[in-house]
Amino acid sequence: MNKRKLKISDIIFVVFILLLLIPQTRTPIQVAINKLKVAVWSPSVEDEEDQNEVAPFQYAVVDLQGNSQNISVGKGKVTFISYWATWCPPCIAELPGIQELYKDYGDKVNFILLTHEEPETVQRFIKKRGYELPIYFPQMQAPIILQENSIPTNFVIGANGKILIKETGAADWNGTKVRELLDHLVSK
Repeated sequence: MNKRKLKISDIIFVVFILLLLIPQTRTPIQVAINKLKVAVWSPSVEDEEDQNEVAPFQYAVVDLQGNSQNISVGKGKVTFISYWATWCPPCIAELPGIQELYKDYGDKVNFILLTHEEPETVQRFIKKRGYELPIYFPQMQAPIILQENSIPTNFVIGANGKILIKETGAADWNGTKVRELLDHLVSK
């Protein structure tokens, strides 16, 4: 019987698998992998024939301070909606890009970052990372066209309700394609 020699690549593979099994190291590794995806993946605008439309509605939400609000979607203002969570590695990887986008477009675009987590958990997460994002807790069921079981799922919705971008998974929201789209939409 022929014995197989143990190679360095086999050892690295086993160590990597073990690190993924340990909860304390799993999330940082997954975030790092998703940051690589963010570095190369920028969302694209849907082809016009594939664009769906959401009927205008008021999104009933509660903000981090516990204040109830109704945010208009699909009626007069471009909207960026993100379904995310603090425990989600792809969400963590793409949030810095969303933060940068919000810094530059927050006064021209409705940003609605939605989570179902406990407010205290979200507040600790945001404070630890120094984010200043409009985070909300939904108080209603979204229209079916905006419902998604995967996170992160993000939408860019035109002022007329057209869903121009729908992206599931980590992506570079601070990239040229998204910025050019928003520049075009907010200049109308």
